[in-house]
Amino acid sequence: MTDRQEQIVKNVDKHRQDILDAERWIWKHPEVGYTEWQTNAYLLEKFKGYGYSPIEAGDIPGFYVDLNTGRPGPTLAIMGELDALDIANHPESVNGMTHCCGHNCQCAEMVGIAAALSEPGALDGLCGKIRLMLVPAEEMIQLEFRKDLIDKGIIKYLGGKTEFMHRGYFDGVDIALMVHTDNENEYDFTCQEGFNGIIAKILTYKGKSSHAGGSPHDGINAQYAATLGLDACNALRETFRDQDHIRFHPILKGVKTAVNIIPDEMRIESYTRGKTLEAYVRANKKINRALAAGAAAIGAQLHVCDMPGYAMEIHDDTFMDLCRQCCEDLSGRDKVKFDHNAWSTGSSDFGDLTMVMPGVQFYACGHTGLGHGIDFQVADPERACVNPAKAELFIADALLSDGAAKAKEIIANYKPQFGSIRAYLDFIDTLAMDKDVINYTEKGTFIDLPND
Repeated sequence: MTDRQEQIVKNVDKHRQDILDAERWIWKHPEVGYTEWQTNAYLLEKFKGYGYSPIEAGDIPGFYVDLNTGRPGPTLAIMGELDALDIANHPESVNGMTHCCGHNCQCAEMVGIAAALSEPGALDGLCGKIRLMLVPAEEMIQLEFRKDLIDKGIIKYLGGKTEFMHRGYFDGVDIALMVHTDNENEYDFTCQEGFNGIIAKILTYKGKSSHAGGSPHDGINAQYAATLGLDACNALRETFRDQDHIRFHPILKGVKTAVNIIPDEMRIESYTRGKTLEAYVRANKKINRALAAGAAAIGAQLHVCDMPGYAMEIHDDTFMDLCRQCCEDLSGRDKVKFDHNAWSTGSSDFGDLTMVMPGVQFYACGHTGLGHGIDFQVADPERACVNPAKAELFIADALLSDGAAKAKEIIANYKPQFGSIRAYLDFIDTLAMDKDVINYTEKGTFIDLPND
């Protein structure tokens, strides 16, 4: 460990109790995406207490602060996520919500990073800027609620980072960094090559109600149409190539009628996930066709609302190696596992950033139980919160010291999927669809979907 790294450790340890207190407070006050106002206020107070003047998103939770070294160079964004999950059967759920993905740990890390960077001399020897960001709504849940926010013009995109990109909060950012929690407790830090991308889906099967016992022949059963559509999707699964990592996992939102009435509506939420843009767009077209066929088979209607979700997340190899080295400097080589050949079929809106800039999201261990599970607990906040703050500051120092040579090298050699944020957002806008997809005419039944 270098002298500068030792000073970083001291700066973080000085505020260790602030980090641990933040983790517990946020754990006890979970809020789902775009409603994280208590968490937002708590963290704003913390940041202001360290002398920062946050720039707030305003009509949605979230904020950022810029730390200018006073010397020219690239801008590094370091992020934490504000939101929890709605998982009511967790034993410590509050109003049906729990931080079962560990975002409370990320927020605590950000408290430690902000506090350490406020210490005298913390920016000495660095070039460029560090943008600390607290971002809402990473978990892509409650799609109907978020669709309502879109319809009202409050947001344009489902995910918080994508929305922040749209609002210009990532303008001028050159490279991005984030840490998530994990339960791979043999190691302190782990990382893989990347994550799947998503198209988000709200599906509404529409039929016709009638008396379920006396005149079922006069009705059109929307629940049966949904069942047929989902069975057709299951028949597609062997057509998806293994290397594309396609995932389709619908949940039925239920019918709003009595047991003696033929149900006239069934709503479904789902994702289509995949490893590449081409793969999950192609799979989504197949899935929509199968879903529509289920409705057409019995004369029902299907309304498809497809919304841009998250892009696949691709970690830059050179940046990943630099992160690994910094984690090893902190914990030792035997406590770090970075695998360039591993791939996660989960998803994150951090992937949207990697479409336009180099970024790495790695994992810090310290929780027990399953992510998104009712047994999730933060078992070791030292490893889950304090150590990640130190590791991220090691990485910031490695990137921005020596005239920001490492950051400049990574940025110069990175080959983004899109040339700008605007170009990326323009592309994902083409993925949106919101319409009835079956036309019934005198000449026959037609499924109105984009061509494959």
